[in-house]
Amino acid sequence: MNTHGYRVAVVGATGAVGQQMIKTLESRDFPIDKLTLLSSARSAGKKVTYKGEEITVQEAKPEIFDDIDIALFSAGGSVSKELAPEAAKRGAVCIDNTSAFRMDPDVPLVVPEVNEEEIRNHNGIIANPNCSTIQMVAALEPVRKKFGLDKVIVSTYQAVSGAGAAAIDELHSQSQAILDGREAKAEVLPVKSGKKHHQIAFNAIPQIDNFEENGYTFEEMKMINETKKIMAMPELKVAATCVRLPIVTGHSESVYFEIKDENVTAEDIKTLLKDAPGIILQDSPEEQLYPMPADAVGSNDVFVGRIRKDLDDRRSFHMWVVSDNLLKGAAWNSVQIAESLIKLNLITRK
Repeated sequence: MNTHGYRVAVVGATGAVGQQMIKTLESRDFPIDKLTLLSSARSAGKKVTYKGEEITVQEAKPEIFDDIDIALFSAGGSVSKELAPEAAKRGAVCIDNTSAFRMDPDVPLVVPEVNEEEIRNHNGIIANPNCSTIQMVAALEPVRKKFGLDKVIVSTYQAVSGAGAAAIDELHSQSQAILDGREAKAEVLPVKSGKKHHQIAFNAIPQIDNFEENGYTFEEMKMINETKKIMAMPELKVAATCVRLPIVTGHSESVYFEIKDENVTAEDIKTLLKDAPGIILQDSPEEQLYPMPADAVGSNDVFVGRIRKDLDDRRSFHMWVVSDNLLKGAAWNSVQIAESLIKLNLITRK
């Protein structure tokens, strides 16, 4: 391994996002001196290969972070709440992929294409936003910077991998059962701990996470609140409806947004997004070219298409946004934040 690198830990190394974090660190050739892989006691002892070297996964405990520079967390909110402050206390910079610290006013919530400079304000913990929020704000930020932004209404079409491995298994088993003419058993979605479960195969479930008292789900409120925080626009009007679809990987979003200037055209928006960082414009209706989740799998980028002006409001537009929820929506954004720490000289080796 790189002897001039950093000591990096991945917490939740055996989970879907943790595995993508490891692959992303490898593909980016991240400067690592030593890689420590951590998990719950249940998964400790498993072996994971990184750059041809087999690494044994250890149980995550506070004292392990004494020798860690950067810790990537994706092992659930309760683990992050318990261990991230301990790791930060020991001098590690934690990049947390759960919702544990996202709305904490003392914790930066970062999408590098949007608010990289916020990383400077960290106190040992940096939060990675919700996967659906990340791809939406990455697509909206160039528009906001040039034309202003007043209102956003988003409907999401989210993959089951966002709910974990059990949800992927359930989609596969239900699909096979239905194709075989058998009953599809539902035990995981929409919420594993919920009172009732629904079939996801050949279906659409308009619930992701639990419902709040205001009628919105926790996922919808995450998108609403996180967008305002990332863009530093508490006054921005945001509404969300989040739906789970029978897709393994890749979140899609229909985004309606209102800007300040009524003279802007759809071509203006396309031209702007064509050169935006981390964005790939796929918008050629005559060629039936537009973003689709099946094509986004494995890519770090956010794909945008179907950009068109609203027919009734001259300041409003519609667009379609797609991204791999395990990469830009989680693993890549986390590693990107770590790369930003190095770029901005905000991390020192112990």
